[in-house]
Amino acid sequence: MTALPEAVELLHRLGMRGWTIGVAESLTGGLLAASLVDVPGASAHLRGAVVAYATDLKHAILGVDAALLARHGPVHPEVARQMAEGVRTITGHDGVRADMGVSTTGIAGPESPDGQPVGTVHIGVSTPAGARVVSLVLDGDRDAVRREAVRQALIAAIDGV
Repeated sequence: MTALPEAVELLHRLGMRGWTIGVAESLTGGLLAASLVDVPGASAHLRGAVVAYATDLKHAILGVDAALLARHGPVHPEVARQMAEGVRTITGHDGVRADMGVSTTGIAGPESPDGQPVGTVHIGVSTPAGARVVSLVLDGDRDAVRREAVRQALIAAIDGV
């Protein structure tokens, strides 16, 4: 496969800083991690990835607050932030967190289970400097939403390095 230019750029920037990255995905279902793995040499920086598609796994594996999930569901900016924070911890090593965590959660469609617009996406980025969330409503069918969510997550991560 041809690597996305944004994935190449992100890994280059991580390399310049000597940083590692962990990825937590929901709606993108592994596409974000795969986009990084498409870049030769990704293993120097990508520590690992979690596809926490089920809501309960966001809590059990990534440490997202159960009360938050119960109150707002899995498609919420704070869920994305907590997913990004959590993946830094679980992809760390020797008691040291990964330098960057990136997460995706949202609704790819074709229907919305909770009334939010199809295409709603929240991207979390966590680094030692703090965490932030990019919230978007993307156009297109399920495949287009998922692929654009990956691209936007890479861009958000680049901005965080």
